Amino acid sequence: MFHFHDNKPVVMGPCFRRGDGKIYPCSHKGLFPGCERGAHPIVSARIHPADSRCDKSCMLGRPKFVLASGSPRRLALLNQAGIEPDALRPADVDETPRRGELPRACANRLARAKADAALKSVQLDDELRGSFILAADTVVAVGRRILPKANLVDEAAQCLRLLSGRNHRVYTAICLVTPKEAFRQRLIETRVRFKRLSEDDIQAYIGSGEWRGKAGGYAVQGIAGSFVVKMVGSYSNIVGLPLYESITLLGGEGFPVRFGWLNAG
Repeated sequence: MFHFHDNKPVVMGPCFRRGDGKIYPCSHKGLFPGCERGAHPIVSARIHPADSRCDKSCMLGRPKFVLASGSPRRLALLNQAGIEPDALRPADVDETPRRGELPRACANRLARAKADAALKSVQLDDELRGSFILAADTVVAVGRRILPKANLVDEAAQCLRLLSGRNHRVYTAICLVTPKEAFRQRLIETRVRFKRLSEDDIQAYIGSGEWRGKAGGYAVQGIAGSFVVKMVGSYSNIVGLPLYESITLLGGEGFPVRFGWLNAG
């Protein structure tokens, strides 16, 4: 956006203010990493010297961000936190656990594989190259047993009978790729206990269809939320993306997580 002062165009952007020849502090100081130059005179439309990351952030509003998932639940959780991905890059990864693989190891491996696949896709896209990329994988387990992402009625029924009246754990591994292609990873665990499910409960829930494609054969954000007797840990982790840990990881690597809050209301 431009403002005209003395018939000369002056940039009105994240790092600029009025063009009256006076010195003003950077209006986004603290929002963008590297944008800490403080006061500077505004006399023309020429952008002041800076490191390239700040200039790019100021021009675009923020760095590009890619979610390596096609999950509407993960997208909704990010939107809830005020972050709108610039692109979705679901990874075509075989999610079958390896023989003898433990739940934690499985979640970590798959999250990294999804991040790797998304990075390769982004590297081929001039518009997205250099983006932050976030991938995640959720695993539901009873002890060392990894429950499948149920796609068949029999799978869902078996999962629900196994979970009935018992404790289980939900693991979500998140993997962040920075613009410099460094990988940062976290694993989050939530403990959950279901009530004892009657056969009527199980059959009625299967009839809802809500379980399809869900790890462990249930969606806690839906009807199955009424099955939960006790939960210890992150609720959003069970849904598929632990918000606190994801936002903390992004912010720690320089992504302006508060940028979308400015017009959230």
